[in-house]
Amino acid sequence: MSLFEYAWTVPIAALLVGAVMGFVARWSHFCALAALERHWYADDSRGLRSWGLAAGIALFATLSLQMAGFIDISQSFYLTEPAPLLGAIAGGLMFGVGMALVGTCGFGAVVRFGGGNLRALVVLTGMGLAAIAAQRGITAYGREWFLDPFALDLQVLGLAAKGSPLTVSSGVTSEAAIGLLIAAALMFWCLKDRAFRLDSTKLVAGTVIGLCVAAGWYVTSTAQQVGFEPFQVEAGSFVAPVGDTILQIIMVTGQGPDYGVGLVVGVFVGAAFAAWKADDMRWEACDDARELGRHLLGAFLMGTGGVFALGCTIGQGISAVSALSLSAPLAIVSMIFGARIGLSLLVEGRMLAFLRAPNEEKGQHHPAE
Repeated sequence: MSLFEYAWTVPIAALLVGAVMGFVARWSHFCALAALERHWYADDSRGLRSWGLAAGIALFATLSLQMAGFIDISQSFYLTEPAPLLGAIAGGLMFGVGMALVGTCGFGAVVRFGGGNLRALVVLTGMGLAAIAAQRGITAYGREWFLDPFALDLQVLGLAAKGSPLTVSSGVTSEAAIGLLIAAALMFWCLKDRAFRLDSTKLVAGTVIGLCVAAGWYVTSTAQQVGFEPFQVEAGSFVAPVGDTILQIIMVTGQGPDYGVGLVVGVFVGAAFAAWKADDMRWEACDDARELGRHLLGAFLMGTGGVFALGCTIGQGISAVSALSLSAPLAIVSMIFGARIGLSLLVEGRMLAFLRAPNEEKGQHHPAE
């Protein structure tokens, strides 16, 4: 009898994978928004390259498992048909602005909560409730009315079904070769920077988190194929699963926890252990009502946008990339642009301050000159 035939195998495996991710993320300060901030404001791309390395490693490992016939991720929601491309753009923008307002993404909020950050608990609660509303509540009507009708039927364009022109089956194919080239290009871009190559912490973090995403595909794909319980094929995301975790805590749903719930709990446990080990656990809360309001607004945008975009900086930024989803690049670019808008508003006081010409920006900050 296969171990995956037991209902609790998947959430326990997710707990273990998540614990590794949470520990490494807390230890290395792995955070998508922090990486973008340091790239834009401190000319330091090491965090961004660590994120890119995670995506490249996840893509390479996932393709390797597929070509060896160990996994089949064709049923993943990242490869849905028709492809929700407008949702990826609109949701990505919302998520990007939201994470700028709260100072981190969904994954980062779980990691911060593991260290005692109560602002992160506010964000997770608000984001989880917003995600539930966007899936099955009042804001779901907005998705159904304004986004779903514009989902793109790829068969009309002559592309592969399941939402990706690069869907890979077992064996070495031209699509797999293209995917491997993308993975190699990502890793080359990351490793060509000497400062990043010398930063062992960032190297280890990107590698481990990428492998953890690939492990998620293996666990859920195997469970879906051989298990008695129906399981969603997924690798890691931190928006809708946060809402599912809240539901598991507060009510009897009639179903046990899935991989996403186990992953969220595991990341919290791993981050808490890392914070305890480093003597870095401390209670933190919002300073005033204004900061609380900003966090609640950001949490709403992240929860709603994350559902519209089918993922977060981990979900679309790494998991969907490893699945070669057509929506991934659209969602990633939209999240980055949204984060740039949000940070410009917070840091420089203007929503599109980054579009100013250098001489105009200089005049703005140094009126005496």
